[in-house]
Amino acid sequence: MQVTIHEAKTHLSRLIAAVERGEEVVIARRDKPVVELRAVESPAKIKRSSGCGVLAGYFSDSLIERLTNDPELDKQIEEDFESFVEDWK
Repeated sequence: MQVTIHEAKTHLSRLIAAVERGEEVVIARRDKPVVELRAVESPAKIKRSSGCGVLAGYFSDSLIERLTNDPELDKQIEEDFESFVEDWK
């Protein structure tokens, strides 16, 4: 999408959200593209597993890699979850 500088100033939060969703955002002056907004890290590069949910995008790839490939951590989470379920019965 292309927006004017005024629109960018007025709707910066919306434009950032659009970029985070993977949309291209170009800011133009007098209908000429001047600036392209882009995410620091491409959304396609964010690794997610079924257990990571929406917060995965807030953590580095290296942290997610460590957390999703740690059998000991998986076991501890499972034990904690089972304990939590037992407490609520």
